[in-house]
Amino acid sequence: MFTAFQLLDKINTHVSELQFTRSPKGLYAPVEYVLSLGGKRIRPVLMLMGYNLYKEDVSRIYGPATGIEVYHNYTLLHDDLMDRADMRRGKRTVHKVWNDNTAILSGDAMLVLAYQYMADCPSEYLKQVMDIFSLTALEICEGQQMDMEFERRSDVREEEYIEMIRLKTAVLLAAGLKIGAILGGASSEDAEKLYDFGVQIGIAFQLQDDLLDVYGDSAVFGKKIGGDILCNKKTYMLIKALERADKAQLSELNDWLAAESFSPEEKIAAVTALYNQIGIKAICENKMREYYTRAMESLEAVSVAEEKKKELKSLMKHLMYREM
Repeated sequence: MFTAFQLLDKINTHVSELQFTRSPKGLYAPVEYVLSLGGKRIRPVLMLMGYNLYKEDVSRIYGPATGIEVYHNYTLLHDDLMDRADMRRGKRTVHKVWNDNTAILSGDAMLVLAYQYMADCPSEYLKQVMDIFSLTALEICEGQQMDMEFERRSDVREEEYIEMIRLKTAVLLAAGLKIGAILGGASSEDAEKLYDFGVQIGIAFQLQDDLLDVYGDSAVFGKKIGGDILCNKKTYMLIKALERADKAQLSELNDWLAAESFSPEEKIAAVTALYNQIGIKAICENKMREYYTRAMESLEAVSVAEEKKKELKSLMKHLMYREM
């Protein structure tokens, strides 16, 4: 068994050695640039960990692991363009370094490359793997569309939000684990339990991101605190605040949501103070723990030795209690 950090080193080395030799160079330079920005590589690491529960020779699935990382970075490239974001991981985004059209086209190329890498697996698993990957890619688009539509709505319900983050964030983590397990020869029952584990932990992670955007340490979190508040993003925090606020609190919160001219620091402080009054932090933490507990129950049901699950549990605990 490898540790998560050993697997991270392996996939980082593999990704850094990828060669894009086709032309024109202008299409592939942004791909190389995006992949060079790093990141946690949590999705390929989870795929390798899913495989490693059953088999040791993880290098045999570097192709699919690369595929899921290239796919994830493709979504970030297009997300940055849609959001008009200037920075990603401390560096300028592709549409800022090049232009919008290049970002669209290079992103499209990354999607195709992701499918090519994912298909680099034993033929007996090819259809199953590609069916999972294709459904996941479609679900992520559905989640992104839901997120965009939420921007124009003031009546988003908790269950709608949870479904959106399941689609937009959680299913890719889950697919990585399931594909890794399938390629490792897992039973269909185990593969499904690992998928469910990935979904539950993915939802918990997104709830944690919502929480950290308000209560995190910006030096550790890696981005400015309060960004979601400034753009009125429909997060779990805001949805629960709108649901639980009393009349005076709701009036003040709606005033801030409607405000077009304001001091960013003042808005962040005022909305955070309202969250504190309403008790939103504890509500979000409880919901995070609920999904974390569900995830661990799914992992317990996977029929491999407890010793083999230790590293996966350790990684999840590390990620769940980071940056608080």
